[in-house]
Amino acid sequence: MKMVLILLLLALAAIIVLIFLWQVLGFRLQDPDDYAGSGPNFDLTRHLNGQLVSEGTIFGPLSRVNSRFVAQMDGEWQDGTGILKETFIYSGTGHVQTREWTLTLLGDGKFTGTAPDIVGTAQGKVSGATARLSYRIRLPESAGGHILSVTDWMYLMDNGNIINRSEMRKFGLKVAELVATIRPKGN
Repeated sequence: MKMVLILLLLALAAIIVLIFLWQVLGFRLQDPDDYAGSGPNFDLTRHLNGQLVSEGTIFGPLSRVNSRFVAQMDGEWQDGTGILKETFIYSGTGHVQTREWTLTLLGDGKFTGTAPDIVGTAQGKVSGATARLSYRIRLPESAGGHILSVTDWMYLMDNGNIINRSEMRKFGLKVAELVATIRPKGN
């Protein structure tokens, strides 16, 4: 009887560890190649072009809503380089945040991105119906000025809208998650 109890406790511990690892690592273990055969094909120059609207929610480390926003975005591409201007308006506070990305296509689905609050250069890859972008972002001083590691995944839907899911980490621990839609203005 004692041995059965020990085995049950070990099995329970193993299940808890697996659930923990899945929760901690699952999002980060996605690979662009996992989506290579998916469609429709995500084309940055087409799907992040023109006037766009994004609506989203940012969740804190305990999965509670920290803030909500609506963003106006404007993308323009020329010769493999895109400028994506973003203006976020946060619900409740009315706080306005702007960012201007410069995205550069490198070939073979790879691209890079820079913006004033991005530390270094963001690395991206498009594959099938997805685009992944990894970078480090410096938060404004009003938010502590911390530098977070971010992984953005954008999933293109059949209707041309994009689901954006981002995970933000500090010292390897998830501190925030963003879920948003991006769609052409007027849709």
